[in-house]
Amino acid sequence: MNSIDNYDDMVGKKFFLRTVTYHLVGRVTKRVGNFLELREASWVADSGRFMQAIKEGTLEEVEPVGTAYINLDSVTDFFPWDHELPKEQR
Repeated sequence: MNSIDNYDDMVGKKFFLRTVTYHLVGRVTKRVGNFLELREASWVADSGRFMQAIKEGTLEEVEPVGTAYINLDSVTDFFPWDHELPKEQR
């Protein structure tokens, strides 16, 4: 993965993003002000064991939602997602 020097560098890449209250995974398609647009996005209700989620792409409970917008002020951290994005609810 290339380095990220600003939020615009995230465009075109997939991430697992955590906020204080929820988690999303998806492909960043653009930045709209202080929001990131995610396509092929999923709400992650339960990531399971976190190391397996990030390293192997294993998620316990996930709800594909299509397009989502996430406020960067609410993001606590994010991780590169080097796996297929979830396509089915589980």
